[in-house]
Amino acid sequence: MSYSVLAGGKRFRPILTYTTASLYDIDLLKVDACACAIELIHIYSLIHDDLPAMDDDDMRHNQPSCHKAFGEAQAILAGDGLQALAFEVLTKDESIEPNIRIELLKLLAISAYEMAEGQSIDLSVVSKTVDIELLNQMHQKKTGSLISCAVKFGALLNTNIDSKDIDILDSYSNNIGLAYQIQDDVLEISSTEEVLGKRQNSDLEKEKPTYPAILGLDESIRVYKDLYKEAIEDISGLSVNAEPLRKLTEKLMYRDF
Repeated sequence: MSYSVLAGGKRFRPILTYTTASLYDIDLLKVDACACAIELIHIYSLIHDDLPAMDDDDMRHNQPSCHKAFGEAQAILAGDGLQALAFEVLTKDESIEPNIRIELLKLLAISAYEMAEGQSIDLSVVSKTVDIELLNQMHQKKTGSLISCAVKFGALLNTNIDSKDIDILDSYSNNIGLAYQIQDDVLEISSTEEVLGKRQNSDLEKEKPTYPAILGLDESIRVYKDLYKEAIEDISGLSVNAEPLRKLTEKLMYRDF
């Protein structure tokens, strides 16, 4: 478990949680459990995604995938353990009001379920022709759901948050969730294995449907950049100064890994 959690990575999802919470002047020490739970769920999903029965990837974060280092059985157990640990971390944080904790646990459970649903769609469409609508559905569930959860975690720690802000952040997170996955599909083609920390062109070799495969590289880049721009426009309507979140979104737009 520690092998995979401490291997590095972007930590993008917990950073989203901290950044969103900072907009509402939440004590960041109060955010630790939420951010940790989000990252533990993410790492659990990567361990299971890398398994031979799933995406069959041998490298993750510039080191052998968990199942390559410890065997498939131990990797499955490590993923299961991390998912359980994520919920334990969240339930034990008494600095979060009980009613808010229940809402956060509900959101995390829904996100974990939707990630599995998205992965199921992913596996079912290998070597098949799919339309953009199904591809978007798959991406929103497999990738976007946890990103949306990360944003909402940061917002809901503010017990007095305006419902309009929740709606705005929901739209924002949907846009960046889809943009992030399309951008990943592009980078898998245009970047290098050293930068990505995993095998290049893995989806292409497995005949998985991606935005570049359907729309081409240039159009895919245009789409994800437009989605990031829409996300930035979304948060301009927040009741608080959204500058930290805007800066983070711009950094995401121009990332190279």
